[in-house]
Amino acid sequence: MTLSLVSTVTVGAGGAASINFTGIAGTATDLLVVCSLRSNRSSVAEDGSLISFNSSTSSFAYRALRGSGSSATSFTGTRLIGDVPASTATSNTFANQTIYIPNYAGSANKSYSVDSVSENNATAAWQYLIAGLWSNTSAITSLSITPEVGSAFVQYSTISLYTVTKGSGGASVA
Repeated sequence: MTLSLVSTVTVGAGGAASINFTGIAGTATDLLVVCSLRSNRSSVAEDGSLISFNSSTSSFAYRALRGSGSSATSFTGTRLIGDVPASTATSNTFANQTIYIPNYAGSANKSYSVDSVSENNATAAWQYLIAGLWSNTSAITSLSITPEVGSAFVQYSTISLYTVTKGSGGASVA
């Protein structure tokens, strides 16, 4: 397996309404997206983060398991990839999210998995495990991550995009 950094985006002082990667070449096997995010949403401690592929916000579905350390739930939805701290959460805390997208350049519908954990020095912080599907057979050439409610990700939010290439024995990394 070969893991290659494509690009890292770090949000500057003005914040960013979205973090985007375009022109993703179809030469690797899988994609790995590693996020450290915080939203500017006010009045609550958490916001969500959403994903889109090729500028599409339709044909997404997921099943999520969410736990807080004291309770757990399961639910379905469309593009959520987890919670992120908002402006009233503990200062300087960021959520960590890892998104794995196998066979992103293939001609089948695109599955993805998410492992996400928010951070807050309070009674509530959430961990998500998400199994998602984008029902579209187009190769993924761009992806975007946006806050669910807030208008921007704050300074120092960071996302790195990696390509994963299958090993020399022909096996794909899962």
